[in-house]
Amino acid sequence: MNVLMVITSHDKLGDTGLKTGFWLEEFASPYYRFKDSGFNITLASPAGGQPPLDPTSEQPDYQTPATDRFAGDSHAQLQLASTQVLADVNADDYDAVFYPGGHGPLWDLTNDADSIALIARFHQANKPVGLVCHAPGALKNVKAADGTPLVAGKKVTGFTNTEEAAVQLTDIVPYLVEDMMIAHGALYCKGDDWSSYVAVDGTLITGQNPASSAAVADEIIKQLK
Repeated sequence: MNVLMVITSHDKLGDTGLKTGFWLEEFASPYYRFKDSGFNITLASPAGGQPPLDPTSEQPDYQTPATDRFAGDSHAQLQLASTQVLADVNADDYDAVFYPGGHGPLWDLTNDADSIALIARFHQANKPVGLVCHAPGALKNVKAADGTPLVAGKKVTGFTNTEEAAVQLTDIVPYLVEDMMIAHGALYCKGDDWSSYVAVDGTLITGQNPASSAAVADEIIKQLK
């Protein structure tokens, strides 16, 4: 099985002067879930090369066995440093796609034409599409075959308004994932803040927050097997 992981290339947290990017755990945990299942993993990002890591996700409080494993895995580090350019990726070459979060996707993947077309193609081909935390924002501008928002009428989740408030970025982000989903007609659902929660609607699999990343990957693996 061939799995594509699409990672943000955006590194600026609005106009704050602070850095953002992808969230380490949301990459590392699914990466090793797929690897340990014997899947071939390809990494891609809009700009290619080394994607920016959210520096907060490197803090001790946010480390897990998966991030510790990544810290000692030179092969995985090299793979991450040389992601393919997203525009060069052919969806037909892969069985599933997974998007790690971090705040970065709200700025670039939300509006990236290649990402939008990629997700639509995977969904039309009935292949698993997994997104976690802020990455469900990449669904914002994806349309279904009839031109309506892809998420309309679908059970989905993503970073909650209260979780965004807790990290004090409500007024910094370009939009709130929960509000966007509801505005687009999604059947938005959520669990307790910071607890693992996954919404599955056919092959569309979304996770609420960092704690949900492994469960999203596990659902993708389950569907592929």
